[in-house]
Amino acid sequence: MLAFEHYRKGSDYAWGESLPDATHGPTSLHDMRSISKSVTSLLVGIAVDRKLLPSIDEPAFKYFPEYADLRTPAKDRITIRHLLMMSAGLEWNENLPYTNPNNSEVAMLRSPDRWRFALEPRVVSEPGSDWNYSGGCTELLGAIVRRASGEPIEAFAQETLFTPLGISDVTWFRYPDAIPAAASGLRLRSRDLAKIGQLLLQRGQWNDKQVVSAQWIDESTAPQIGPADRIYFYGYQWWLGRSLINGREIMWVFASGLGGQRLFVVPALDLICVVTAGHYTEAMQNWVPLVIFNRYVLPAVL
Repeated sequence: MLAFEHYRKGSDYAWGESLPDATHGPTSLHDMRSISKSVTSLLVGIAVDRKLLPSIDEPAFKYFPEYADLRTPAKDRITIRHLLMMSAGLEWNENLPYTNPNNSEVAMLRSPDRWRFALEPRVVSEPGSDWNYSGGCTELLGAIVRRASGEPIEAFAQETLFTPLGISDVTWFRYPDAIPAAASGLRLRSRDLAKIGQLLLQRGQWNDKQVVSAQWIDESTAPQIGPADRIYFYGYQWWLGRSLINGREIMWVFASGLGGQRLFVVPALDLICVVTAGHYTEAMQNWVPLVIFNRYVLPAVL
């Protein structure tokens, strides 16, 4: 049940194209940015459920035979699970502003071969030991789903995830080689993003059909690694956090995207909260969604 929604006009971007006076409403598509990563994780889960991927403990390089020249004993230990956890151990720096060309994801986007770029860095920590935010990990996951399923990731997503949820109005921005940006290119309606949150609440079930296995939902939204520089835990491309409201601790799962995009899922309250915003270069993008969620949404239902 949709309890409340509110839309406002304001400055926005669509995959870098300025929209200075955008009108957002129930039928409007909005950049999901890195929420795309969480959707890609669901696609990995579906591929596992369908036996297209035998195991997430398979070596990642198995799916990139053309880059055999990049393999080392240390890189051979990188698995799909490590990519999901962003703990591949490869040197990668997204702590720089995205306006800085030395930001690893920005450099990857400009590379003529993104998958080689993502696999090329040296190993700086044992795979599985340290979390390090990496859009490269997600682009590799998108490539693995593409190669395991034998079809473009957007077609696989439409068939296995979006259509079962009744999501038809979708844009997935593509690179110049026509491959969608698995880490950041998805555009959805806010209500359709809420459907993905509802899918998590229902442990992968939608209209009596198991779209994603309950086991995958449970595993991917459980704390798998604790980032040393964050207050949140991390699952398989999903974040985990908590709030303290009126003396009660509330645990939640969330997907996060640049600019203030958030999908909060609160199982204990059977609650979904979607926030979209256009603060792509402002510090407020990190705290505005939390203020809305903690100051207004949670107290309203407790």
